[in-house]
Amino acid sequence: MKKYHLGEFEELVMLAIGILNNEAYSVSIKDELESRLSRTVSMGALHTALKRMEDKGFLKSFAGEGTEERAGRPKRYFEITAMGKKAMQYTKDTRDALWKAIPKTVWDAKPSR
Repeated sequence: MKKYHLGEFEELVMLAIGILNNEAYSVSIKDELESRLSRTVSMGALHTALKRMEDKGFLKSFAGEGTEERAGRPKRYFEITAMGKKAMQYTKDTRDALWKAIPKTVWDAKPSR
């Protein structure tokens, strides 16, 4: 189902948003991914993915309250839509089916080198 397709990075971003729940904004998403995956996440790549997934209808964003530390600018928070949840479930089901399709002998076999 093409309409529910998530790329690897999109899937990771969606999972981070789910973990963060009501505290998912770009910096917190970046921090969550970097701490859990031990890899650097570019803000540009993150913003591109967030915009793309919002355009697909997988995410919805809203402005929070402005704060003094941000000179009155509000944070943009993200939440997963019903369609986004379907996309996540489709991705999980697809990956699970692929993992289950690997014959047990592959895991039992010794490496040839």
